[in-house]
Amino acid sequence: MTYCVAMRLDAGLVFLSDSRTNAGVDHINTFRKMHVFAKDGERVLVLMTSGNLSISQSVVNTLREKLDARGMNLHKVRNMFEAAKHVGDCLREIHDRDAEALEKFGVDFASAIILGGQIKGEEPRVFSIYAAGNFIEATRETPYFQIGESKYGKPIIDRVISPRTSLDEAAKCALISMDSTIRSNLSVDLPLDLLIYERDALKVRQHVVITRDTAYYGQIRKQWGEHLRQGFAALPDPDWSGL
Repeated sequence: MTYCVAMRLDAGLVFLSDSRTNAGVDHINTFRKMHVFAKDGERVLVLMTSGNLSISQSVVNTLREKLDARGMNLHKVRNMFEAAKHVGDCLREIHDRDAEALEKFGVDFASAIILGGQIKGEEPRVFSIYAAGNFIEATRETPYFQIGESKYGKPIIDRVISPRTSLDEAAKCALISMDSTIRSNLSVDLPLDLLIYERDALKVRQHVVITRDTAYYGQIRKQWGEHLRQGFAALPDPDWSGL
């Protein structure tokens, strides 16, 4: 399975993805789900995928092949809306080619994509793209998107994240959200890809891989668990007579 989250903030963008895929408990592998398409000084686009791995890889490979072709590609689109439309069109191409064959083998055409970034001349933007190729955009009222196993990590994001949240605070929140998911779902696991994009930088400055040996991740994971237990213990017991 997968868990990916992207946050659109006044200060920039935060992206986090896990790397576990599985086809049953005895067939678990590691594949990176974050892909960067960038031209320094002009554009940075970050794409994260979930769903059927073969479909995700077909979409990413098609997008990369188009970079060397004469037609439209992610290095030529004029804005992020066109970029989201281009990714959606690629999804439809893969669907037209593979969906019927997959259906014959009882395999659903399952794919979800988050695309975010900035193209020179416009604001940073984030889109959630569905298997049909249609998409929606993050707003100030809904400044983040999740794909994959989203339910475990959603509560902390809803409580913490707003457009005014700093990039460091958002990255910390994303990591706690991921840790909550990893603790509750065996199909999500390290290593993690964390990318922090500063507004108007038009280049990637912070992109790290987080493993079990990453000291900061271990520190916040331990402290978050301890503080949750302390906060729970400090809550009053129910007064049944007054209920």
